[in-house]
Amino acid sequence: MGAFWFVELGVLILFLQAFKPGSSESTCLPGFNSEIYIFKVERNHLQSGRRLGKVVFDDCTSRTSFLFHSEDSHFKVDGDGTLKLERGLTLHNGHKEVYVSTQSKGKKITVPVRVLHEARHGHHHNHHEMTTQPKPGASLSLPVLNFPKSSGGLKRRKRDWVIPPINFPENDRGPFPKIMVQIRSNNDKEVKIQYSITGTGADLPPVGIFTVDKNSGNLYVTEPLDREKKDKYILLAHAVAVGAGIAEDPMEIIVKVIDMNDNKPVFTQDPFMGTVPEASKPGDEVMQVTATDADEEGSANSDVRYTILSQEPPLPSPNMFVINSVTGGIRVNAPGLDREKIPKYTLAIQAADMEGNGLTSFGKAIITLTDSNDNAPQFVTPSYTVSVPENKVDALVVKMPVTDGDEPHSSAWATTYKIVDGDPQGLFNVSTGPSKLEGIITTAKPLDFEKNNKYTLLVTVQNEVPFTISMPTSTATVVVNVEDVNEAPVFTPVEKIIRKPEDLPVDSDLVLYTATDPDTARNQKVTYKIRNDNAGWLSINKDTGLIKVKSLMDRESTFVQDNKYSVIVLGIDNDEIPATGTGTLIIELEDVNDNAPTIDESVIRVCNKESSPQLLSVTDKDGAGFTAPYTVQLQGSSHSNWTARMNDTKTGIILTLKTMLDSGDYTVVLRVSDNQGLHHDSTIQASVCDCKGADVQCSDKAVAGFGISSILGILGAVLLLLLLSLLLLMFLRKRGGEKKEPLLQEDDVRDNIYYYDEEGGGEDDQDFDLSVLHRGLDNRPDVFRNDIAPTMARPEYRPRPANPADIGNFIDDNLKAADNDPTAPPYDSLLVFDYEGGGSEAGSLSSLNSSSSGDDQDYDLLQEWGPRFKKLSDMYGGGED
Repeated sequence: MGAFWFVELGVLILFLQAFKPGSSESTCLPGFNSEIYIFKVERNHLQSGRRLGKVVFDDCTSRTSFLFHSEDSHFKVDGDGTLKLERGLTLHNGHKEVYVSTQSKGKKITVPVRVLHEARHGHHHNHHEMTTQPKPGASLSLPVLNFPKSSGGLKRRKRDWVIPPINFPENDRGPFPKIMVQIRSNNDKEVKIQYSITGTGADLPPVGIFTVDKNSGNLYVTEPLDREKKDKYILLAHAVAVGAGIAEDPMEIIVKVIDMNDNKPVFTQDPFMGTVPEASKPGDEVMQVTATDADEEGSANSDVRYTILSQEPPLPSPNMFVINSVTGGIRVNAPGLDREKIPKYTLAIQAADMEGNGLTSFGKAIITLTDSNDNAPQFVTPSYTVSVPENKVDALVVKMPVTDGDEPHSSAWATTYKIVDGDPQGLFNVSTGPSKLEGIITTAKPLDFEKNNKYTLLVTVQNEVPFTISMPTSTATVVVNVEDVNEAPVFTPVEKIIRKPEDLPVDSDLVLYTATDPDTARNQKVTYKIRNDNAGWLSINKDTGLIKVKSLMDRESTFVQDNKYSVIVLGIDNDEIPATGTGTLIIELEDVNDNAPTIDESVIRVCNKESSPQLLSVTDKDGAGFTAPYTVQLQGSSHSNWTARMNDTKTGIILTLKTMLDSGDYTVVLRVSDNQGLHHDSTIQASVCDCKGADVQCSDKAVAGFGISSILGILGAVLLLLLLSLLLLMFLRKRGGEKKEPLLQEDDVRDNIYYYDEEGGGEDDQDFDLSVLHRGLDNRPDVFRNDIAPTMARPEYRPRPANPADIGNFIDDNLKAADNDPTAPPYDSLLVFDYEGGGSEAGSLSSLNSSSSGDDQDYDLLQEWGPRFKKLSDMYGGGED
């Protein structure tokens, strides 16, 4: 080892109390004489036994030997503080850092030691230097940072060296300000240099943590640092020649805050809650506890270890659980957990950093034992005998209660059931009742008394979770007796389909459709009925079930859907309470040619000049085999004026007027035959109009479109208007005749005329407007008598029809309605007037007489003209009365 040159520089950065004249001594505190030690070596590969340096510890006593500990197994520290290599070491990054600690007054004190490869971190030309210079009155040297030398005085130059960071511990005890390092310019002997620093912690927030003596270049820290707040500061040192205005290039200084063990571990929760089954075996995981440490991650200061301090209760063993010191995982350590005896354990847990030798925190872990399935459920009654009626599904058979000694409402307490014997066909179902301690058996399929009248079921009960130990399974026997009930007759098949022609003669046999009674032991008779024979085509023999044709069937009937006619057949037994079975008979009707083709159109309109052909549609209700192709023939005199032929598809008729006829209505008879020769004569009403081509315009369409009844209706309306005109003339003559005694007293002025309107044009009014009849008297004037209540309800008027053929009925109906409407006067008669106040200057109409004596007039005739003329008849036909 003597062949190797080593240099013990002692300390690269020493943190001492600032020496100031007149300052008082502080109280002695145990500790290392430096906050960090740096030892330089000349090579990367170091052999075992190599002496690196020496650390000095003072416990404020005269002791010189202490028990030191190194966290790295490569290093060993002797009692005097000598640091040696226990094993060979390679400095891969050119340096290695290790922590050395010792105990003093019950407290662990740690110092970092850095081993540096001198070739990487030593002196080089144009590189930063870090040297130590002794300070007067100090036992150790003060580090000095020199600005790089320049070849031309104070000329500026580019730097190619970054100095190692200055390591300074957090939570330093001071006193402050405390010197860290001296900054020096290489030109301080030639000119006066002033120093300054900038950066975070100097002139940037947080301001004032670091200061520099402008004359000496001493760099100070003014307060304790906290690595958890900021772990690194980057400063720029400046050197300026006084009066010359020439400065050194700024030199970057990195202050790295060294972590100290000033944060104890903190549990992430307290208490921790966990559960474990009572049947757990040693080694089974229970839970995990965790703690965090705010110190530097990856260092011993944040390396947390866990320990169980105590267990409550300490039964049946004080070490029922064990904890993984690194992960915090808690496992079962010993057998004997029993929830019924000890349902809960409380563990006192310790978390300590520095691999379990540093600061400590305490917490609790509460472990609750969960129930395990160590009690088998038991049937309260081991056997049951029950009766169930046949043919019922979901019928209740039996309820079987059980007991279980495990924790209520747990999976080890809840039960499930299974039928293990006696039900090979799956006729029964067993389920768990709402209470979870009851098995319920029901019928899954209908039971048949005639096939089997007794079943013996074997049922087992288990829990929702398996047993934790081997235990016998409880069973119960259920004897099910099937009760016989009266069952309805059964048709075979339930839906019977037959195929028959639609023209089957009446009283022909269709099919024998019978049902059998499942109750063979009862020997019951079955009778038959037909239900839902909507068309009434069928009859059935009530004793034999033979179905016959009662009336002719028709495939084209509305009761037939898709060529099928369905009826319901009933089979009824003769029990005291009869049971009825149903079957469905579906008759597929075969089509026969029983419907001749017909023409859809009944009225056409054509021009008598260059008439366009008319396409007529043909319809045949029969099926496809008895329809197209069709043929057509003109009948009677239609040959003279018309031609008819089938279109290309043989499904439509092309009718053409070949002779120019006078305007009017003509009848065309066409005989249409299907492909089997079945024919039908269709009559077409053809209106021939005086026009040309396809643009059919009939000037006399109003007359030509009306039938005889329509024309008679119009003539009746004209005659009625003439009668009303005659009545008007008679009334006017009455006004100009002799004056008769008034029928009403002069003081009764209800019928006095206060104002009257135009009352018709008399004989000259011959231009009758028939449009008022078309409006159904909807535009009559609103003239009513307010002093006399109406004697009958107001009739309803028909609206004008869209089909001109109905105009005659429209006029007749509205004339009758008008005759019975007391509120609607004719437009060509006197308007109805109302009571219009008293004191009229005009005379009473009652005093008017016709030009001739009224005695020769038969006013009783007005009684036959309807209620509208009843008042006139009373006024003039009643004589003096």
